[in-house]
Amino acid sequence: MSLTEKIKKSLPLLLIAAIAAGAYAAWHLSRDGGPPPGFMQGNGRIEATEIDIATKLPGRVEQILVNEGDFVKAGQTLAIMNPESLQAQLEEAQARQRQADHAVAAARAQVALRESEVATNQALVRQRESDLNLARQRLRRSSTLAKRGATSQQELDDDRAGVHGAEARLEAAKAQVISAQAGVTAAKADQVGAESAVAAAAATVTRIRSDLEDSRLKAPRDGRIQLRVAQPGEVLAAGGRVLNMLDLADVTMTFFMPETIAGRLAMGSDVRIILDAAPNYVIPAKISFVASQAQFTPKTVETASERQKLMFRIKARLPVDLLQKNLEQVKTGLPGVAWVRYDPSQSWPEFLNVRLPE
Repeated sequence: MSLTEKIKKSLPLLLIAAIAAGAYAAWHLSRDGGPPPGFMQGNGRIEATEIDIATKLPGRVEQILVNEGDFVKAGQTLAIMNPESLQAQLEEAQARQRQADHAVAAARAQVALRESEVATNQALVRQRESDLNLARQRLRRSSTLAKRGATSQQELDDDRAGVHGAEARLEAAKAQVISAQAGVTAAKADQVGAESAVAAAAATVTRIRSDLEDSRLKAPRDGRIQLRVAQPGEVLAAGGRVLNMLDLADVTMTFFMPETIAGRLAMGSDVRIILDAAPNYVIPAKISFVASQAQFTPKTVETASERQKLMFRIKARLPVDLLQKNLEQVKTGLPGVAWVRYDPSQSWPEFLNVRLPE
């Protein structure tokens, strides 16, 4: 077979190969050479809200109950600070509370005693009033008899002195009532002070119990332990970090878009995320934040082309239900690409259709 005939026979195969290569090149360019019309991509990393588990009071770390990478639930005890000092303070405060309770009981008894003295003196006043009335009646009879000459002047003078004495004794009894009433007022003031001391002691006990409860460091929400910052036996100041955890219910990707794109994105718009570590999966997300100011600004902004260099920070939040189903796979710091659709009339291309792990 001649060379010309060989070329003619292999020409259809070469054309098919060329067409296939061209189609692949066009597809590759549409995917990797530039975004489809109405779409834009930005590089970013997976982030999650970090929470520091820290001490409220200074003290020594007694136990750490979790390790890095552990998943924890809200309210779960993660670490325990040494409670001996707080326990001693609690016992002292409880003793002071009991002492204040006894002081209140003593103050109430004193009030009752003073009130009894008032009642006794008031009864004495009534007795003195009765004595005075009797003395006055005797004086009237003596005066009548003296006018008739039926009694002596001495007896009349004695009756007059008796009236004066009864009046004096009545005034003295009234003064004792006033004194006893003042004693009641003072005793009641002491009772109020004692009851206030009880309330203060009870508040101190409550505060120390709260501090004791805070010595057990608990997870504020569901998440995963990222770092053990301290170790058992270390002494930390107030606010000292013991653990660092991630809130896996609040996972986002932060990326940047030019002003011409960021200005057309609405809150809640769909985003598609492709991670470098899992390029076969397309993860759905929604825009949760668009910066109000550009993060990258040239020194001078005078032309339209320069204005397009302004880059705005954008956050896309991953769905909570998706995160809950794939907690083991959620890892912060993973780089990837976020695709946004700034033209709602465009349909998502096939390679950006959502694909998730089974």
